Amino acid sequence: MASHKSALKQYVRDQQRRIVNRMNRSKMKNKIKTLIKKLDANQLDEAKELFPNVMSIIDKTIRKGTIHKKTGARYKSRLTLRARKAGLEV
Repeated sequence: MASHKSALKQYVRDQQRRIVNRMNRSKMKNKIKTLIKKLDANQLDEAKELFPNVMSIIDKTIRKGTIHKKTGARYKSRLTLRARKAGLEV
């Protein structure tokens, strides 16, 4: 445990950030999984509505600093390829 007051404050801040980051990452991954399920089930109308929202959530997660921008770009690229392969016009 922290032995200085500033170290204790930093520890508390780290814990708060960890919770927020975990929440953001979880939200992003859940939306990605939902989109993939829609694509695999060939529900293209629902997938088409969901696709821009998923891209937006990935961008927000990048902006908040939860994931690196190249990691986000990789997610977006792979999802776009998967959507096109399923027959979705993106």
